[in-house]
Amino acid sequence: MLPTPDFEQFYSHSALTELLQAYATARPELVQKFSIGLSREGREIWVLALTNQATGAHPDKPALWVDGNIHAAELLASTACLNYLHQLLSRYGSDPAITRLLDTRTVYLAPRLCPDGAELALAERPRHIRSATRPYPFEDAPLDGLTPEDIDGDGRILTMRVPDPNGGWRPHPEDARLLVPRQPGEFGGPYYRLMPEGLIQGFDGVQVKVNRDVEGLDLNRNFPADWRQEVDQLGAGPYPTSEPEVRAVVDFVVRHPNIGAAISYHTHSGVILRPSGNRSDDDLIPEDLWQIKRFSELATQHTGYPSVSTWHEFRYHPKETITGTQQWFYDHLGALFWVVELWSPNREAGIQGYKWIDWYREHPAEDDLKLLRWSETLGPDAAFVNWRPFQHPQLGAVEIGGWDLMNFWRNPPIGLREKEVARFPAWMNQLALSLPRLELLQASAEAVGEDCWRVRLAVCNSGYLPSHVTEQALAREVVRGVVFEIDLPEGAELMSGCARVQGPQLAGHAPKTSAHHFVPSREVTADRAQVEWWVRAPAGATLGLKARHERAGRIELPLTLRAAAPQG
Repeated sequence: MLPTPDFEQFYSHSALTELLQAYATARPELVQKFSIGLSREGREIWVLALTNQATGAHPDKPALWVDGNIHAAELLASTACLNYLHQLLSRYGSDPAITRLLDTRTVYLAPRLCPDGAELALAERPRHIRSATRPYPFEDAPLDGLTPEDIDGDGRILTMRVPDPNGGWRPHPEDARLLVPRQPGEFGGPYYRLMPEGLIQGFDGVQVKVNRDVEGLDLNRNFPADWRQEVDQLGAGPYPTSEPEVRAVVDFVVRHPNIGAAISYHTHSGVILRPSGNRSDDDLIPEDLWQIKRFSELATQHTGYPSVSTWHEFRYHPKETITGTQQWFYDHLGALFWVVELWSPNREAGIQGYKWIDWYREHPAEDDLKLLRWSETLGPDAAFVNWRPFQHPQLGAVEIGGWDLMNFWRNPPIGLREKEVARFPAWMNQLALSLPRLELLQASAEAVGEDCWRVRLAVCNSGYLPSHVTEQALAREVVRGVVFEIDLPEGAELMSGCARVQGPQLAGHAPKTSAHHFVPSREVTADRAQVEWWVRAPAGATLGLKARHERAGRIELPLTLRAAAPQG
């Protein structure tokens, strides 16, 4: 019997391990669970291969990769993976799309790529770091400055507001709990200076420096594509794949070239990010951009999330580029790839038309009121914590409160989590079912003389996407065309042709043009290929025929040589 997970809770590493094992035990014909490596602190990084093993092994089918929780506190990303796992296994056999998916394709599911950081976020006294837990770029902890931490013992790291006539924040005129930016040329007060909750070492009575987390790694910046040093990209690590978690993913994916598309779940913003993070749409291969946009539009239709270019609409700074898993999967491997930024408190509060990164730099004060009203529906001191006096050992009288950014912004509150992730399985199913798939068209042997046979093997791609998936894969020379092979029994002889023949790439059934296009497509059977061999062997002998493609799958079948029955 399948387990019944609670999609409103976030699982510890041990509980997650038990849950994944329970699924593997309940449906062993559909689930293989294995570790792809250990985190730096020695925790297993689990991957599930989901496919009907009776119809073929997982490496022999086209595959979709789905991961989550590469960033420590982005715990809803793990929930999205678990929700998809449950839907696939609970609906196999009753849902035609899911049944076909697992019969013909593979889903590789990695619910948590950063187990050490997630465990820290789930601790009794949590800390919310960016990603992995080892000290970086230096092992030394700072000796001065403000280190964010829970100093009032409520289990949360909030904000301190300090009265200051030169502060940059003032109370909202309609609700003094909220603080809004002080306007140019404004005076009269009262005003506040804001800083994270925490203690200050080496305070000189004047200046406060807020320290970065000692654990400064960002595993999503440690991938090989367009890797840059710390001075150009924070948290990138000392060299590409220096971190065991990233190296485990890279090793696994490279050893599984059947992966043609991938989705990585993060939080938050409520947006789907498509390639590319390091160049504009004008610099992408047009054929790839057209397909990426098609599937991105489908994602929006299924989920309600807008889908945008990382380069054009989701940069932390106009002069900075973001690179990580998306660039590696697409740029190096030529696989389709999307990043999903789950959850938007803005949208939940009724704020429309906001621009994800830009909103955090500047937004109307009315948005703050909408958010505060939304927070009040969750209960007192939930998403927004009312300010409480606190005698700070260095600053004196301050107030602690404000938005609980980590618990109610980075992840949704209980009651909204399952609803948020339930948007996505239908899109993932459609994407997986669009991957190329090698199918048999014909296998025949025609007698053309005594013990002489003409053998033919013809295959097609039944998928929407071409066998290579993207033109980038061809440009990077990471995929071959269909490979045909023939195995001969003892005593048989190959008279013409090679035992192994490399054929072409196969088109998918995605239309190249509109049906109204004035120049019809000339490649009406570009989804098919065949090979011919001439073989000397006695009737009754059995040949082994094979066709394989790294991304489109594998066909193997025996062919027994039988002479045609006499006429009359």
